Amino acid sequence: MKENIKYRSWVEVDLGHFAANWAELKRLVGPDAKIMQVVKADAYGHGAIEISNAALANGAACLGVANADEGVQLRVSGITAPIVILSPATDSEIDSIIKYNLTPSVSDLGFAREFQKRAHKAGIRAPIHVEVDTGMGRGGTMQAEACRVVGEIAALPNLIVEGIFTHFAESEILSYYNDQQWRAFTEILEKLEAQGLSIPIRHIANSGAILNYPQYHLDMVRPGLMSYGIYPGPDTCRKASLAPVMSFKTRVVLVKEFPEGYSIGYGRTFITRRPTRIATIPVGYGDGFGWLMGNQGEALIRGKRAPIAGRISMDMCTLDVSHIPECAVGDEVVLMGEQGEERITADGIAAKVHSISYEILCALGKRAPRIFLHQGRPDRVEPSLRRIYIPDEEKSIARIDNIIRHCFQTRARNQELGDAIYYEMFETLFGKKDRQLELRDDFRYAIRVTEFIPEEVPEPLGRDYFKVTTQVAYTKALRNAVFMIGCALDNEQLAAFFEDPRCEYRWLLSKGEALIPERDFRVNRVRIDGEEVPVIKTEKTARGYEVWCGSEELKKKLNRPARVEIEIETKKRKSNRLFSAYLVYPTRGMEISFHYEGTGIRNVRDVGFFAGKHPYPQVVREKGKSVTLRLTNDAWIFPTSGVTFIWDL
Repeated sequence: MKENIKYRSWVEVDLGHFAANWAELKRLVGPDAKIMQVVKADAYGHGAIEISNAALANGAACLGVANADEGVQLRVSGITAPIVILSPATDSEIDSIIKYNLTPSVSDLGFAREFQKRAHKAGIRAPIHVEVDTGMGRGGTMQAEACRVVGEIAALPNLIVEGIFTHFAESEILSYYNDQQWRAFTEILEKLEAQGLSIPIRHIANSGAILNYPQYHLDMVRPGLMSYGIYPGPDTCRKASLAPVMSFKTRVVLVKEFPEGYSIGYGRTFITRRPTRIATIPVGYGDGFGWLMGNQGEALIRGKRAPIAGRISMDMCTLDVSHIPECAVGDEVVLMGEQGEERITADGIAAKVHSISYEILCALGKRAPRIFLHQGRPDRVEPSLRRIYIPDEEKSIARIDNIIRHCFQTRARNQELGDAIYYEMFETLFGKKDRQLELRDDFRYAIRVTEFIPEEVPEPLGRDYFKVTTQVAYTKALRNAVFMIGCALDNEQLAAFFEDPRCEYRWLLSKGEALIPERDFRVNRVRIDGEEVPVIKTEKTARGYEVWCGSEELKKKLNRPARVEIEIETKKRKSNRLFSAYLVYPTRGMEISFHYEGTGIRNVRDVGFFAGKHPYPQVVREKGKSVTLRLTNDAWIFPTSGVTFIWDL
């Protein structure tokens, strides 16, 4: 691929092969079990962000990571799907788990009680998965204590035991020990059922068990290695058709001719026995190409195998290309993958260094950019530095803020303007320690202005005011089964609503208008995923007028992406000839429409103030009827964006 010549080395990730492996997964698992895509360790070195998005596009129900930092990396990239931390979570991770809506694995009561305490303080009910140790001897609560521990955790009011799982010690083979673990797990599940504890998501099957034990799929499976095209064990090769997703490639940077008796590399472990042609490549153990590959590894050049000559250095190694006389500087070198009729596999590399394919995938090419292939062609490139996530958030936050501020200054070409944008946007987003990250998709805001009919309102309201019906819709992670829609009379009350995590939507009545919220502000309808949500109560408080909605059924949807629809009816004084709509959260995809047919409104102008990658929405006008602003669903809009409609009468 000539376009890759600008890279010293690179990793190709074939998303077509990944999709084909997913099709095979779904064939094996069937429609009754959910699939968790395991993306820990940067998706086994493939690139966690892109692989996660590809898995979700292929039907993944959730993602599995190793720790909170990996989950945060996915969240800040815009992924809203459920993310389960598969390793036992720690107390130090709880704040990130809550802030970024992650699902921890719980192995002991001490963590569960601390998580309960902080979830209660945050005003949320958080899902968890309990791990049981049935013989792995690693994470999980001991089998003998499992029923008691799960029962005590289930009694904690702010925790939802969404899942329970265990892990096989040797699923890549058929063994009595796997059967023993299965019996132990099912016995625990039966005892919990007898205690009245029915846990909705039970999972035990990793890649090996998906292939070797189809009867053990339960409610969800956890493929990792096989989704990346690697078989868990030799005996599983006949049970599925998988295609390797990752290739690691570099280029020849130097070719030299050496006489007989010349030493190559550190330690003089390779001495030429005849005149020898040596090619140098810019890859070493610093790139995950292990030191043990010295004098025994291979690479592919011009479709032929070239042995490693000498030891592997940190940043370079050398190949004997005496039998490839046409080898030249710039030639593509395949260290893992295919070239011509030859192939080097992760399993083959692992066998040479007495390792396992998991380690090879995670380490190989760790300094190299990932080039994601779609239909065999480069689709996008993920620089290597983007994959390095700074784990210690508290210590690095000042550094991150400084980088962001300088980016805005450079982009705006003005230090003062850059600082103003930074403080307005990022302090709003991240300035509150306990505020959870809010991302929204497919935002729809439809404003319909009409005249009142005489029987709807008394004079002079009917004569001096328009009726305004606003329909708002968006997709986001639902945080609360009972939530509030707030109506404020001033900016101070509005700010108070923003401080309450239970406030789902906020409305500011126009200043200078004689409107009474309990009379002139009405929530006509609230729906979540198309289902009606009842209004529980309304009340006037010091911070404004509050409309509370919710139901027990919504608890099943907590911390999951949901489609929220709200219809609000209020009034607008005719002499106040403008209406504004704002976006206060990072939003992907938008349509804002203003409908005014039959009102006498004319000359409608839209004044937009949008920030993001695509700051200029498409504007569609229907004369005398409506104005609509649109941004496609792949366009991000930054907070404090919006539009004001101005008109004449």
